[in-house]
Amino acid sequence: MTVSLPRTAALGVVAALALSACGAAPDDSTTADGKNAATATSAADFGGLDALVKAAKKEGTLNAIALPRDWANYGALIDGFQKKYGIKIEVENPDGSSQDEINAVTTRKGQDRAPDVLDLGSSFALSAAQQGLLAPYKVAAFDDIPEGQKDARGRWYNDYGGYISIGCDAKRVRSCPTTFADLLQPRYKGQVALNGNPTKSGAAFGGVYAAALASGGSFDDIQPGLDFFAKLKKNGNYTPVESTPATVEKGETPISIDWDYLNAGYADEFKSKGVDWKVAVPSDGQFAQFYSQAVNKDAPHPAAARLWQEYLYSAEGQNLWLAGYARPVLMNALDRAGTLDKTAAAKLPQVSGTPEFPSEEQQSKAKTVLAQGWAKAVSG
Repeated sequence: MTVSLPRTAALGVVAALALSACGAAPDDSTTADGKNAATATSAADFGGLDALVKAAKKEGTLNAIALPRDWANYGALIDGFQKKYGIKIEVENPDGSSQDEINAVTTRKGQDRAPDVLDLGSSFALSAAQQGLLAPYKVAAFDDIPEGQKDARGRWYNDYGGYISIGCDAKRVRSCPTTFADLLQPRYKGQVALNGNPTKSGAAFGGVYAAALASGGSFDDIQPGLDFFAKLKKNGNYTPVESTPATVEKGETPISIDWDYLNAGYADEFKSKGVDWKVAVPSDGQFAQFYSQAVNKDAPHPAAARLWQEYLYSAEGQNLWLAGYARPVLMNALDRAGTLDKTAAAKLPQVSGTPEFPSEEQQSKAKTVLAQGWAKAVSG
C-alpha cells in the first residue's frame, strides 16, 4: 500500500557555502498604490496575483540556494518557473545544507546576494522562525495544507516529503540490504554511507532517527541511532564519504541511506549508465518527514520570492515534485480536486502501514543529542 504522508514538520537539504557578497538589496517591489511586496502576507494583500507577477517580473531574478536539480525534480520546477514567468533563478551552491542556508541569510542581511527563499529541514525551519529570519506569507493554497504541517503565521509550511530508504548498487553489492539489521553484516565493509552530516543535513538526520527506531529507540530517544552508527564505524561498514549522485555513479557509495525519492531518482537517472540501483524502505526503521518552504524576511527580491511560493503550491508545482517521487504536501487536496498526476503517484516507492512523526520538542532534543555525540560516534 502506498501511503501519502499525513501531518508533520520536517528536515533537510545538503553541504557548504561561500559567504562573500556585496551591494544592497533592491527596493522597487511596490505597486502603484504603494503596497510593498516585502511586507505582503499574501498575494491578495499585495493587490492580487497579477500585481505580484508584475512586480516579480520587474525584479527579474530569484536567489535560491541548496537546490540540486536532481533533488525531488527541482530541475523541472526551476525550468518551469523560469519559462512561465521569465524570471531568472540563480541557484547558489546546490549541494548546500539547511544550516548553510540559514548562515547565508544571517551573514548576508541587506545584500543583493542574500537568498530570497529557503528549502529547509523542519527542525531548521523552526529554528529560523524562532530567530526571526522568516517572512509571514500565506500562499493561496495555505488552507489546504494540513494542520501541523504549517506555521500558523505562515513563516514556513511543508512542501514535499518521503521515507528514509536504503539504496544499493546491485552490480557492486552481491546481496542488497533491505533493513538496518542487514547493514551490520560483515559483507558490507566500507560500503554504507549517509547523505551528509546529521548535525547539518536533514537527510542524514532522518537516517540516524530511522536507525534509532530500528534499534530499540524512539522519537524521544535517538541515542540508539548514534550507537548503531558507532557500531557500523567500529566494524568497518560505515564510510565517511557523503553520498551524492556523483559518488553513486562512480561506485564510491554503493549503499546509501537517503530519502526514498532521491534513491528512486538515482535508479532512473543512472539506469542508462549501467548502474542497477535498488531501493528499499526498511521495515525495521520506517521514518518519514517533510521539508519546509520559507521566504527570507529580508529577501532582496521579495515579490519573486512570494511568486515562487505560489508556483510551488500550485497544482503544476506540486505534481512536478510528485514526478520526482516526492510526496507533495497537497497530495490529498489535489486528489480531491481531480488535479493529481495519478500516473506519477502510482510510481511512488511502496510503503506499508501508517507513518508517525516526531514532535517539534522531540526533534529539538534529538538535534542536541546529535550535536553532542555524532563526531565521537563515527571518529576513530
